[in-house]
Amino acid sequence: MAEKSKILVIGGTGYIGKFIVEASAKLGNPTFALVRNETISNSDKAPIIDNFKKLGVNLVTGDLYNHESLVKAIKEVDVVISTVGAFQLADQVKIIDAIKEAGNVKRFFPSEFGVDVDRTSAVEPAKSTFDVKVQIRRATEAAGIPYTFVSANLFAGYFIPTFSQPGATAPPRDKVVILGDGNVTAVYNKEEDIGSYTILAADDPRTLNKILYIKPPGNIYSFNQLVSLWEKKIGKTLEKEYVPEEQILKNIQESPVPINIFLAISHAVFVNGDTTRIKIEASFGVEASELYPDVKYTSVDEYLNQFV
Repeated sequence: MAEKSKILVIGGTGYIGKFIVEASAKLGNPTFALVRNETISNSDKAPIIDNFKKLGVNLVTGDLYNHESLVKAIKEVDVVISTVGAFQLADQVKIIDAIKEAGNVKRFFPSEFGVDVDRTSAVEPAKSTFDVKVQIRRATEAAGIPYTFVSANLFAGYFIPTFSQPGATAPPRDKVVILGDGNVTAVYNKEEDIGSYTILAADDPRTLNKILYIKPPGNIYSFNQLVSLWEKKIGKTLEKEYVPEEQILKNIQESPVPINIFLAISHAVFVNGDTTRIKIEASFGVEASELYPDVKYTSVDEYLNQFV
C-alpha cells in the first residue's frame, strides 16, 4: 500500500468541512485542520474541535487572510481541501497563491460540493455564486495546480429532513409543496459519504484533473418518487401542491436574500435537473460510486427511516 497523503482542510469546522476532516482521519490519512485562534476559543465550535482532537487531527493555527500562516501550513501536507463558505469563495485565490509559493501540493480541492458549476443552468442570484466557483476553477487550472473538483450534488441533511419545505423543521405529514411537475430527478448524498468519497479521491490518479461526480444509483429520486417513498413509510397520502416554473421564477425575483438564492438553486435542481442531466464523459469526469464500490453509502431509502 502506498503511503497515504497528508491532508489539510481549510474551513474544516464549517458545515461540510467537519465531515471531510472526520473522513480523512477515519480513513487513516494524517489530517490537518487550519483553524483561527478565535475558532478554538469559540464555545459554539467546541464540540467540533473536541471531536477533531479525539480523532487525532492536527490543529494548525492560521488564517486564510494571513499568507505566511497559509504557506507554512500548506508546506506540511500533500493535499489541500478547501471547504470555505459562500462568502469566502472568491478569497480562495489566496489559497491558490499560497499553494504556488509552497510548491509541494499534489492535489487541490477547491470549495465546491454542489452542482457542476461549469454545466449549470442556474438563474440569478444563484448564478453569481456559481460563477465565483467557476472563476476559482479557471484560476486553479491557469496556475497549473493538480486538482479534483467535487460535484456532490445535494446534501441530504439540507434537503431530506424538511423536503425543502419553507420554514419546516421535519418531513411533511399532511401537505407537501413540489416545485415544477415533480418528475425531474435529483441526487441526495449523506454528508459522511461525501467526506469518504472526497478523501478516497485525494490519492487516486483516476480523479486527477477531473470532476468527481457523486451520483450513487440508490440516491437518485424525483420529487414525486421521494414523496411516494415517504408516504409508504408513514402509511399516509399527502396533499400535493405543484408550483409551476413561471411562479417559481417570479418568487425568486420577489424574495429577499437568502430565500431567493435557495429558490434559484431549487429551480436549477428540481425543474432543470442540474444534478442528473449531465452525461459524465471520461474526458472531464468520473463517478464516485463506480470508482469506490466498497463504500457502503447510505441510500435515500435508509436515510428517511430516521424520521418515521
